[in-house]
This record gives sequence, structure tokens and C-alpha cells, in this order.
Amino acid sequence: MNSSEQRIKRLLCIELLAWWEGSVSNKQLQDEFAISRQQAYQDLKDYQQHCPDNLIAVNGGYQVSPQFSANYLSLDVAQYLQWFSTGSLMLAQQVNPLTSLLSIPKRSVSVVVMRQLIKAIRYQQRLEVDYVSLSNPENDGRIFHPHTFVNTGLRWHVRGYCEKSRDYRDLVLSRFSGEGDILGDSEHKVEDDKAWQTFILLIIQADPRLSAAQQAVLANDYQMEGGQLIINTRAALANYLLQELHINTKMLDGTPEAQQLVLVNINEVKPWLFNG
Repeated sequence: MNSSEQRIKRLLCIELLAWWEGSVSNKQLQDEFAISRQQAYQDLKDYQQHCPDNLIAVNGGYQVSPQFSANYLSLDVAQYLQWFSTGSLMLAQQVNPLTSLLSIPKRSVSVVVMRQLIKAIRYQQRLEVDYVSLSNPENDGRIFHPHTFVNTGLRWHVRGYCEKSRDYRDLVLSRFSGEGDILGDSEHKVEDDKAWQTFILLIIQADPRLSAAQQAVLANDYQMEGGQLIINTRAALANYLLQELHINTKMLDGTPEAQQLVLVNINEVKPWLFNG
């Protein structure tokens, strides 16, 4: 990566942190890019010159301005969460004309709630938030103890302890509303989440109703060994993984070509599945 791309990446990071976390500091840039304090200061100074209305100087750094307008940032929460979960900060890439990418509809995520969720996860705190679901479409106040952001393939969740359910749950980010209030330290830690801390094996094979030739095609697709694909996963994520593989654990599709894959050890896995 040339110096120009490195500089743009640092300016992108300034916007990323300011927008999704509410503030940005010299120290964050130093730690993220292993640069000197002087370089971090210069980057923030350059950013302010180009985007004078986006940041407000405060003790210890800069806060996001109510007039913030993105210049390098996509405002898609997935961009921030990719960095949050992997440390990878990707610049916008031009798509090769010989390829095509699906455009998945973006879900609206409240930046105000996101800032509170990020803070609650980082400092292990509990949060009072409003949440809606298909089973309860009216605003439902909850006290939630978040511990991890989870990408299930098509959408992002946040996992944590829900005081209403009295158990660990996954809540969809786009279904939060309001502002969210930090209530103090959480007594429900990630270490206490049994389904998160438990690892299980998913043993998958081609639907046995398929012909031997068809089963061989699927075995090659998924690089199966001995006709089986064995996946080690957190128990809390097993249901999402099976959904992504289009494996129906409730019933077999009437057409094996549509079913394609089956879960061999369903009795072992079933206790960890939703409504298992």
C-alpha cells in the first residue's frame, strides 16, 4: 500500500471512530497504525482542515459534531463491525468488470444505540434499551448485558444476557431504537454464557436420497473426507451455520436436490438449536 492509500486509510479511521464511537483521539490512531504521536496529531489536523465541521475539540481528543458529513466512511455499520471484529479496515475497492457482487439490502442501525452498545461491550456494562421483534412489534424496554457482536451471514446481531428473558440471547441490531442508557457494571459475563463457551461438532453429509454421483459432486464442493464434513462451532452459532448451509433440521425437503445436505448427528446438536 502506497503512502497516499495509507493516509486515506487513517482519515477513514478518524471518521469511523468519530461516527460509530462518538469520539476519536491521537492515542487511538497511534495504536491502530503504529504511528508516532506527531503523525497522529498531523492526521487529525489535516482532517480538520478538509472537514472543519465534523469534529469538535475536547479534552483528550475530538467528539463527533452534530453537523458530521461522511467523506471517507460508508455509514454502513458492517464496515465498522468488520474493523471491530477483525481489525481490518478496508478501503472502497473497484469491482473487476469480469465479476459481479450481490448487493444485499442494508438494515438501518441506530448510531446512537450502537455507541452505547460498543461502550457497554468494551467496559462490561448493562444497558437499558428499547427493542422490537416480530413477536412483539411494540417498543419493549429491556435491560441487556451485551458481550459480542455476531455476523450471521446476512445480518449483524449482538449477543448478551437479557434480563427479561433471564438468559443469553441474540438481538438484531436494526431492531433497537431510542438512545440507550448505561446502568453500570454487568454481573453477567461472556464466561457465564454456556452456549457461547460450549463447542460442538456438526457432522454434515450429502442427502442419502441423492445418487452416488450426485453425492460425489457435493463431497467435492465441500471438500468432505469420507463423505462427511465436520465443523467445530460454538453451540450458540450452530443454528445460524445450518441456516447458511440451507440444512433443514425440522423435516426433509421432498426433493433431495433441494435439500442437498443433511445433519448426521442431529440428536446431539438439537438441544442447542432454536426451539430445539
